[in-house]
Amino acid sequence: MKYFLYVFLTLFIFTSCGDKAEKKAEENQEAQEESQKRPNIVFIISDDHAYQAISAYGGRLAKVAPTPNIDRIADEGMLFDNALVTNSICGPSRATILTGKYSHKNGFVDNTFGTQFNFSQQTFGELLQQAGYKTGVLGKLHLGGTPTKGFDYIDILPGQGSYYNPLFVNEEGQYQLEGYATDIITDKAIKWMDSVKDDEEPFMLFLGHKSPHRPWQPGPEELGMYEGVEIPEPETLFDDYSGNRDVAALNYMSISEAMKMEQDIKITDKPQAGFNKAQQKMWDSVYGPINEKFKNANLKGDDLTRYKYQRYMRDYLASVAGVDKGVGHVLDYLKEAGLDENTIVIYTSDQGFYLGEHGWFDKRWMYKESLKTPLLVKWPEKVKAGVENKDLVSNLDFAETFLDIAQTDIPEDMQGRSILPILEGNTPSDWREAHYYHYYEHPSEHAVRRHYGITTDTYKLIHFYYDMDVWELYDLKKDPSEMNNIYGKPEYAKVQERLHKKLGELRVKYEDNDSLNQKYIEEYKEKVKKNPLVEYWKLPPEEMQRLYKEYLENQK
Repeated sequence: MKYFLYVFLTLFIFTSCGDKAEKKAEENQEAQEESQKRPNIVFIISDDHAYQAISAYGGRLAKVAPTPNIDRIADEGMLFDNALVTNSICGPSRATILTGKYSHKNGFVDNTFGTQFNFSQQTFGELLQQAGYKTGVLGKLHLGGTPTKGFDYIDILPGQGSYYNPLFVNEEGQYQLEGYATDIITDKAIKWMDSVKDDEEPFMLFLGHKSPHRPWQPGPEELGMYEGVEIPEPETLFDDYSGNRDVAALNYMSISEAMKMEQDIKITDKPQAGFNKAQQKMWDSVYGPINEKFKNANLKGDDLTRYKYQRYMRDYLASVAGVDKGVGHVLDYLKEAGLDENTIVIYTSDQGFYLGEHGWFDKRWMYKESLKTPLLVKWPEKVKAGVENKDLVSNLDFAETFLDIAQTDIPEDMQGRSILPILEGNTPSDWREAHYYHYYEHPSEHAVRRHYGITTDTYKLIHFYYDMDVWELYDLKKDPSEMNNIYGKPEYAKVQERLHKKLGELRVKYEDNDSLNQKYIEEYKEKVKKNPLVEYWKLPPEEMQRLYKEYLENQK
């Protein structure tokens, strides 16, 4: 009897230990498989969001207008201090992101009226699909049409989109929703991610916000949030464009002259287009007293410029606050859904923007505030928390990075490089030392001339062409605000020679040249002949409205 009891106990113990070992092995295998699972990618791109308006970047606005949720990405990941764009304007930037190619390669060089992206060409979307990713594009895309391939989920704003009660376009057609665009887009993003989170395939979401694009209409929860707050002015608000910077003086994008009182500053008794009665009532409760006070102030000259700056910034920063809130909702959802550990979250903008620097709003120039875009990346498994990076990275690199993260091949015809090694703390020894830029849209409303050039960590060389032949050179260490053009100065002769050589090498590398410059100039002229709306700023309002109605009828 004792013998049988001993055998039974021995078998029980060994069986129990075996079960535990087997269970432990299964758990280890599951954990290993989970760690090897390719990450989800959430790419959040706002429109015209200046890095100066993200508190993680510091600067004059950080304390008065913090962005705590976007800052969470920096706190838990990497902040890029030298993320640059290839062409500082909305559509061309997104075309570069989709293709990993410069404007002259993907064909979308400017935002002129009627320009359309060729969606038949290769994009990261279809390559991720082929690699087994579920892909979605949501919100603002602004490429003159709707993607025909590459995305399983399509729900975008037509054209620029509206802040309030926006139209959307999906595969079934166009429809309208009541509410505020930033909030609607955020809710749609969470709903789609929730619908695919349990699938075996990882997902990639291109989440595009309209905000804070002109005309800077804050959401219902952000209306008036900065009233009574004095926004610090930039040192160059009253820039006189001395310092051998004649080209900069030719602009039409100054707060003092180009910013419209009715559209931009909201000094108007007219209702806001597209608002319902409740929204208009709420709007009037905030802007009505502001307008009455302005009418009695009789402001002129610099006082009026300062007033316009304050009004612009309060609306702009309130619009940013709505985006920041939306980012917070997305981050919270990922954590609550258990997705945050294996999801890479990227926050950026289509380019930088002027918040009064040099007296300007808008973008386009190769100068710092429009060339530099915010870029913050969070990925707990790979990216160390709280790291600031100084490498020269570009929106040209985004598509390649997505593909690298997905562990799939990067086509040879893409022109950027994956920043994945940088995210992992291993900047390649042969990483770029100079970044190439090319802007095409001129003539244009804001009168920024066509130009191209290169930026290094210490210098910037720019060539303005088309109706002029002007060079500019800036010492970015001694002159970070780019106030003194030192091109032709004898003491910079060797630097200038070296930069010219490097510029020539990059133009050859990226297959850009003067013949292409002339090609796009001729194409622009043909566009104007076919459709005068391309140069809409030259037309009387009545003529512009008539031509636009004709255009819409032809589109139907």
